[in-house]
Amino acid sequence: MGYSDVYAAWQADPDAFWMDAAKAIDWVRPPSKALFDEKAPLYEWYSDGLVNGCWNAVDRHVEAGRGNQAAIIWDSPVTHTKREISYFELRNRVATLAGALRAKGVEKGDRVIIYMPMIPEALEAMLACARLGAIHSVVFGGFAAHELAVRIDDAKPKAIIAASCGIEPGRIVHYKPLLDGALKEATHQPDFCVIFQREQEVAHLEEGRDFNWHGFQYGVEPAECVPVEGNHPAYILYTSGTTGAPKGVVRPTGGHLVALNWTMKNVYNTEPGEVFWAASDVGWVVGHSYICYAPLVHGNTTVVFEGKPVGTPDAGTFWRVIEEHKVRTFFTAPTAFRAVKRDDPKGEMVKDYDLSRLRAIYLAGERADPDTIEWTKATTGKPVYDHWWQTETGYTIAGNPVGIEPLPVKLGSPTVPMPGYDVRILGEDGHELPAGELGAIAVKLPLPPGTLPTLWNAEERFRKSYLEHFPGYYETGDAGMKDADGYLWIMARTDDVINVAGHRLSTGGMEEVLAGHPDVAECAVVGVADELKGQLPMGFLCLNKGCDRPHGEIVKECVAKVRQEIGPVAAFKLAVVVDRLPKTRSGKILRGTMVKICDNAEFRPPATIDDPAILDEIREAVRPLGYGG
Repeated sequence: MGYSDVYAAWQADPDAFWMDAAKAIDWVRPPSKALFDEKAPLYEWYSDGLVNGCWNAVDRHVEAGRGNQAAIIWDSPVTHTKREISYFELRNRVATLAGALRAKGVEKGDRVIIYMPMIPEALEAMLACARLGAIHSVVFGGFAAHELAVRIDDAKPKAIIAASCGIEPGRIVHYKPLLDGALKEATHQPDFCVIFQREQEVAHLEEGRDFNWHGFQYGVEPAECVPVEGNHPAYILYTSGTTGAPKGVVRPTGGHLVALNWTMKNVYNTEPGEVFWAASDVGWVVGHSYICYAPLVHGNTTVVFEGKPVGTPDAGTFWRVIEEHKVRTFFTAPTAFRAVKRDDPKGEMVKDYDLSRLRAIYLAGERADPDTIEWTKATTGKPVYDHWWQTETGYTIAGNPVGIEPLPVKLGSPTVPMPGYDVRILGEDGHELPAGELGAIAVKLPLPPGTLPTLWNAEERFRKSYLEHFPGYYETGDAGMKDADGYLWIMARTDDVINVAGHRLSTGGMEEVLAGHPDVAECAVVGVADELKGQLPMGFLCLNKGCDRPHGEIVKECVAKVRQEIGPVAAFKLAVVVDRLPKTRSGKILRGTMVKICDNAEFRPPATIDDPAILDEIREAVRPLGYGG
């Protein structure tokens, strides 16, 4: 069956399609049906089934005789450490940790916050929670104390599992003082904390509250897997909300296991036993879905990487990991390759490594501009596939179904909707727009299994954020279009569609043009206020390492390039060269914050920002153009 046959089979009988996919998962009690729509528009999947996430990710592979296969490869260039953990060893470690948590009173439905860096113990903590039916909430290691406190008060965890520190190039991030500060600020207090002491930093433990990771597990009875209902929350993952208060995305257990397992073959074309590497962090949705759960549920070896695309030690680190660990499928964000390209524009470093085992590269997390895709493809000689999804969905909305049938790549498009997603382009009035017209991207309800059924303790906010604007649809918050072949084009966040003298223009389209300039490594375009035209686009350009041409010349060429390729209607005449762009730790460019800086509006630096000092650099860069106050 080709893609169109598979998609048509889902459309014809969604329940049969998802019940068939559910057969690949071990159920304690199989569900009677896939979709439960009694509470529509709040839909649930596999609600009356009983299942356990840890069993499916770990134990079943040991039981099937594959216990000696590596489950986790830890590669930490920041600590010069490498380690392999087999499925057999992982099962024993997770069962013991779960037993220790259970002995301290953690049960099904209790919340546990995990605040750890990219170490195998972070995955073990997630899986131990899943083993008990406890609901984990991973907070990105090193998050500010206030933001951690907000999440503690919202999730109300019975326990917190943390590490003593995280390690960044050239510095140690002290986690324990941040945790202590958060607990001083938080109203809710956990019953206890478990601290994994790293040799780079041994933290002070509060007597009676804090327990050492190793001592805490000594002599306990390992825990068995606790069956949970298909609609039982596996985890809560907080994503930044427009109000400043974080949104707790809920991930239901049954649908999450079924959908993730389905994607490993059908989207990523990966076979059990192969090495799968998602270069992300467990604090983000990619880390949950494609470092921890999907590869392990599917029986792959997953790489846990504690390092950066550049600087640990250089722009060749990705290629080294791929060669050394025989990676077959590699998944990262476009921003990572932009960083590599900036340091090594001609891709010289890749020649030092053997990438013959690598089958394909997948990009997601931020719009993949054609220039980055072309550079990556030319540098590695491998197929590069963009795909699009969100924290809320947990896996691919639109992608190239390579495991079903590789479709022709159209640069700038993540290809086509996956089964389960009926994607529509809507105008402001909610009517569907014809092919080629820019509008709001929405998905007809119900969303498929594994996507968010609601927000944690915030059903009304869930309805208002996602369901209210276009009744009967899930509003993605992204803008784009479909072409005549049904390919989807994600052009910008809805907020990034700017109105220049009555013309609705996508900043993503302009970024695509700017990224094509030979000296531009990375760029962003935002809409700034203008008295005459309402808004004007402003471009921010980061140049390739070693580029010594006058900045004024490059800006002039970029302005001319946009006028030539998009037209005078874009009114593109403002651009500045900057050393770096403000981003979240997951690599998303903070365009909304940049707009506020340019318009001299009040704003609060987002909690997820990688380095707040960049905001002052942006303000200084735009002042000569009359912006930024």
